[in-house]
Amino acid sequence: MKKITSLFILTILCSPLLFSQSVATYDIVFESIWDSTTNDPTNGCSTIDLPGGAHWSSLVGATHATANTFLEMGQAATPGIESVAETGAYGTFQTEVTSNADADQFINGGGLGSGKGTISISDLQVSENYPLLTLASMIAPSPDWFIAINSYDLRNGGSWVNSVTIDLFPYDAGTEDGTGYSLSNPATTPQGVITSRSNTTPFNEKKIGTITITLKSVLNTIDSRLGQLSFYPNPARDHIIISNSKNIQLRTIEIYNAIGKRSKIFPVRNNVSDFQLDISSLNSGIYLLKINAINDESLTKKLIIK
Repeated sequence: MKKITSLFILTILCSPLLFSQSVATYDIVFESIWDSTTNDPTNGCSTIDLPGGAHWSSLVGATHATANTFLEMGQAATPGIESVAETGAYGTFQTEVTSNADADQFINGGGLGSGKGTISISDLQVSENYPLLTLASMIAPSPDWFIAINSYDLRNGGSWVNSVTIDLFPYDAGTEDGTGYSLSNPATTPQGVITSRSNTTPFNEKKIGTITITLKSVLNTIDSRLGQLSFYPNPARDHIIISNSKNIQLRTIEIYNAIGKRSKIFPVRNNVSDFQLDISSLNSGIYLLKINAINDESLTKKLIIK
């Protein structure tokens, strides 16, 4: 019986009919304010004049499932991040992304041919299964300096982030020596780790730019909002309370026992934020609570009755 119970619970919790994964569409804008303190005493972040031909390499990255998959501060840069930071070339990094099962997609927003300006990524689709965003671009020319956001969770708190602006500061990849804006410097031996370049020549403590991430739309919106429902207590004995503070339009709530037989079904009276369900007739054990929305989307959670 244990094997049947475990198989049923695993099947129903993993069923795509019960969990239709949402996909969010985002616009991303990187705004560079890289400038010298001579030109801009208030916002300038470079203590020396910018080099001739100052620019940014392609803003590249990935959406993925696990934090620190492609870079991590205080750790050695991968060959792909090293290549981006030293020359702006992204072929090796792209291979790291496309060959990694943890990643969903490689992102290339293109470069910027000047020190100041913007790079835009439009209509980036992000799966709920791969909600972490990593992006990087070379500060060019430089030995191995770059900007990055690492594993930013677009599903922060279990719902899609609506809008956020992240301040950017320079990083050193730890792969090439040099203190000025120049290419083709000696390799750092042994290789170092990724560190902050803030307050280290030629940068002061000020930000070098920002990345703004804006939500445009979400597919399966009601399914995504269903994740905001909660119930308590759990474990429960005589009753549970469903909390529906967002007033999501629901149809029914069902309770299934461990072998998949429906034990209870409750009609739902909408426009009530919290309502109580009587489960006093159910025996102790593990059950599944299935919440059905009016558009036939549903959410299933484990319920323990003691």
